[in-house]
Amino acid sequence: MILDTNALSAYLDRVPDAVEIVSEARELAIPVIVAGEFAFGIAQSRHREMYERSLQRMLDRCTVLNIDVETARHYAAIRLELKSGGKPIPANDVWIAALSRQHAIPVMSRDSHFDFVAGLRRRTW
Repeated sequence: MILDTNALSAYLDRVPDAVEIVSEARELAIPVIVAGEFAFGIAQSRHREMYERSLQRMLDRCTVLNIDVETARHYAAIRLELKSGGKPIPANDVWIAALSRQHAIPVMSRDSHFDFVAGLRRRTW
């Protein structure tokens, strides 16, 4: 399962339903985009050191999904589909969706706009 930024936050904040879903997952992945979004949030936090340690523990535990040329092709296709359907979503989430489709892995997120992406499965809590 791919963790979106809000899913990673919920898990690290020990939200019970999020912890249960993550704990049951056979495989966990964090897109490099999510790592960047989370690092940006950490940089602004009063609890920076604690969150940095938590993020590092998760990065050590999960597969980090990087972007490659195949991802870029999925990104372009998804953006075109969403634009044609009049349902644009934030650019970072298009990259996450592209990784989800590329690797055929569901995304754990509270963001319902992922539901506009054909072929993407979303899990929420």
